[in-house]
Amino acid sequence: MSIEVNKLVVHYVDKQDEETQIHLRNDEMKVNEKVNVFIEQLHHAYNGKPGKGFCAFSSNKNSVTASALQSYRNNELGFWHFTEQATEVLKEELNKYAFNETGYLVFCHYTYIATDYVLIALINIKEHYAITSELDLAASKHLDITRMQLAARVDLTAWDVEPEQNRYISFIKGRAGRKVADFFLDFLGCEEGVDAKQQSTVMLQAVEEYLSEQQYDKHEKDTLRKEVFDYCNDCISTGEDAQVSSLSDTLSKSGETAFSDFYKDQGYQLEESFPIDKKTVTSMVKFSGVGGGVSISFERKHLGERVIYNSHTDTLTIKGVPPNLKDQLMRFYEDNES
Repeated sequence: MSIEVNKLVVHYVDKQDEETQIHLRNDEMKVNEKVNVFIEQLHHAYNGKPGKGFCAFSSNKNSVTASALQSYRNNELGFWHFTEQATEVLKEELNKYAFNETGYLVFCHYTYIATDYVLIALINIKEHYAITSELDLAASKHLDITRMQLAARVDLTAWDVEPEQNRYISFIKGRAGRKVADFFLDFLGCEEGVDAKQQSTVMLQAVEEYLSEQQYDKHEKDTLRKEVFDYCNDCISTGEDAQVSSLSDTLSKSGETAFSDFYKDQGYQLEESFPIDKKTVTSMVKFSGVGGGVSISFERKHLGERVIYNSHTDTLTIKGVPPNLKDQLMRFYEDNES
């Protein structure tokens, strides 16, 4: 197992009306195999969340959370006391917003591949139902990890090594219209730093221009796009930043202009390392769109071959309809002809 849990504390948060109720656990949770498995699942679920924001503790804000976390790291404050102080700040911030939240507030200090993290997540509860051996209905409550929307993670190692990068904290931006981003920034006492979506967009533009200028045929371009996408996807899975040097190794061939030189010469504002926005980089290998009751998605490599677009007639021709779709279409016409 690649996750090593150092500390874990769980509190209960209940906000149904204007006032937030907090129920504190009295001590740290004992770390065992069950805890390690739970945090590993939470870690991977968090990494898989799209649309994250990145920030750093602000020197212009008096952040109780940041101060308490630093005191914990300096061995001046116990982990439980850090969570107590942070939970009180969370309560104050939640009371400022109209949305309701009920769930378990998880604080975990853990290590993953030589990197120290503190993850803070408010996980909602979901009811599941089952039939007993007596054929009665039984209900049980479970943590809804996959749908967590309120979570932030501090990369303690990056905070030590490169605090000037202003992106050692990541957070889930959450559902639109709920000001979740503002809520977590205020709770942590942070200012948003690097924009993952903007950096990913710049990277795609630079890659496309680079491929256009190189002597690659269509197949080579499609292959390189897929390799770049796979690399970015791996970065998302591990929670690591993409490195321009690694992108350059993937794209560049010996004797030709290296991508690492190309993007600088062309004036692209791309960081040497940056977080990846999954939705943005997916467009590198897939075309998709929804509108007017129609949803279409296909791999980019098929454009011009299996999928033909005519801009004059605004039509899309698909050669070789997927079998499951073809079966539905055939049955529809058979039913309507009978």
